[in-house]
Amino acid sequence: MSPAVGYTLCALLGVLVVAEVVSLATRRGGPGGELSRRIHSWWVMVLGVGAALLLDRYLAFPVVLVTLAGVSYLALKEYLSMVPTRKVDRVVLLVAYLAIPTQWWWIHVRAYGLFVIWVPVYLFLLLPSVMVLRGDPAGFLRALGTLYWGVVVCVFAIGHVGYLYVLPGNDMAGAGLLLALLLLSQGNDVAQYLWGKLLGRHRIAPTVSPNKTVEGFLGGLATTVALAWFVGPLLTPLSPVMACAAGALVAASGFLGDLTMSAVKRDIGIKDTGRLIPGHGGVLDRVDSLVFAAPMFLHLVRYLYY
Repeated sequence: MSPAVGYTLCALLGVLVVAEVVSLATRRGGPGGELSRRIHSWWVMVLGVGAALLLDRYLAFPVVLVTLAGVSYLALKEYLSMVPTRKVDRVVLLVAYLAIPTQWWWIHVRAYGLFVIWVPVYLFLLLPSVMVLRGDPAGFLRALGTLYWGVVVCVFAIGHVGYLYVLPGNDMAGAGLLLALLLLSQGNDVAQYLWGKLLGRHRIAPTVSPNKTVEGFLGGLATTVALAWFVGPLLTPLSPVMACAAGALVAASGFLGDLTMSAVKRDIGIKDTGRLIPGHGGVLDRVDSLVFAAPMFLHLVRYLYY
């Protein structure tokens, strides 16, 4: 693990310690409180990321990629459990799940060409082909669109996080890129939430997500750009100027990802996508901004430096 990655993880742990103290001092994070559950979940996630990066460095096993593939599986399982599916499409669901190991194998062997076309092209053709052979046209288009969108989000989009890690061909450099993306994406979520609570007045899409405000978005954008200016040159090959541009891109795309998942949940009629992460909801609740930000960040970095 590079010193910059190690120092960044230590800084994150320090932030969590401060958050715990503030939570206890304000009595808003008492035992069983939502704030306390959120912070405890962040402890697990930060320690989990650190452990995966450390083990991946010293074991002859792709720990980080397997961990991310597990996240992809949990996200797809969560998605398919909350959207309506037809009984006739059970075989098709199996095809969707089999897309996960295939996609992550392309990532593991750094087969960029296959990585970028497997889901958008081959799954786009394979899923409807299997579905139509089942012989039931009732609800075909809705079922196909629902399933394909879920595979794109849970397999293809999350896969960009994994490819970012293998992109440089060096685990130490890949760890910096991965950590930078996670910091910017998740930091943007937290910043938008806090700025929205403090200054939020003008709602952006009240019928989709009433808590999303112009002030929260702009505050999160500014905070993320500032964070990118600091961590970009530290963890990635990005110059300060390009790091700021990447921060703005991550903030804007992450906001749209969060808003999109809110629209999906409102359409289905649920509050959270699951209960796996205490205080946060489900896996998709936690990665909704990441699935939009990761493709933008990966292709920007690849175009500029690799």
